[in-house]
Amino acid sequence: MTPVGRHRLAGLIAAALVYGADQLVKRAMIGPLRLPELGVIDLLPVFDLRWAMNFGVSFSLLSATSVESRWLLVGLTGLIAAAVLVWLLRERTRPECLALGLVLGGALGNIHDRAVLGYVVDYADLHFGEFRPFQIFNLADAAISIGVLIILARSFLSRDKRADADGNAGHVPSES
Repeated sequence: MTPVGRHRLAGLIAAALVYGADQLVKRAMIGPLRLPELGVIDLLPVFDLRWAMNFGVSFSLLSATSVESRWLLVGLTGLIAAAVLVWLLRERTRPECLALGLVLGGALGNIHDRAVLGYVVDYADLHFGEFRPFQIFNLADAAISIGVLIILARSFLSRDKRADADGNAGHVPSES
């Protein structure tokens, strides 16, 4: 197998691991931890497990309130996941393949919830008193966010390196 093939395989393995871990944790929340019944499990002064059913996507946008809108959302997010898979299979570098694997695995975990349950299981609640810097989230959401941040950071860094290699392309000297 070529190095590029190994990078892509690593991305697919990352996706499978994220998907599996996400589903395992969500099942633990529903089953043994009984989070839907308890509502909240206090863990740390700044972090709780808090039951939330997310009927939308990021920040509960595009909320699926009917069976039709639920399946429309499953289809839409499925198309996005398919685009991420195609991107992963075309990518040539290991960091990008791994980052896309995080995004793909997280997307598949949330798509699975929506298709099977009708909502996405969210449970992670980071807070500082009443201040919550994030909505309640899950492992899939965290993987998607980390993957996107890696892709963005590498994109900005590689653009800066290309500009430096081109002799500070785009640099405008200051006028005296």
